[in-house]
Amino acid sequence: MFATPPAEIFEPYERLIPIEVLGRVVHVPENNVILRGFQFLDLEGISYGDFCWNGDCTNCQIRYFRPGEDRERPALSCRIRVREGMRIVGLSPHIRLRCLSGSEPPSNLTAASG
Repeated sequence: MFATPPAEIFEPYERLIPIEVLGRVVHVPENNVILRGFQFLDLEGISYGDFCWNGDCTNCQIRYFRPGEDRERPALSCRIRVREGMRIVGLSPHIRLRCLSGSEPPSNLTAASG
């Protein structure tokens, strides 16, 4: 069973927003950096991962598309805020999300449409 993250680790948010990660739609807290969103999805996997949380290590690098754009962009997930509708198409090998690995997904994970 996946642990529920404590609310105080997140920036204040009112709702969960959909983003696509490696072809699956997940819902993460708005107003937070992407790495916090990943922590929302997999508390233990990200909390105990090898991340500095300040951009120095680059272990949290991702590749993504902004909503409505067709240009792939690199970014550090600890530095960029989540945006509704963004598509994350590549993850650093250091980012291991159990909810994407074939184990039973948490309730905020759904299959991507279309």
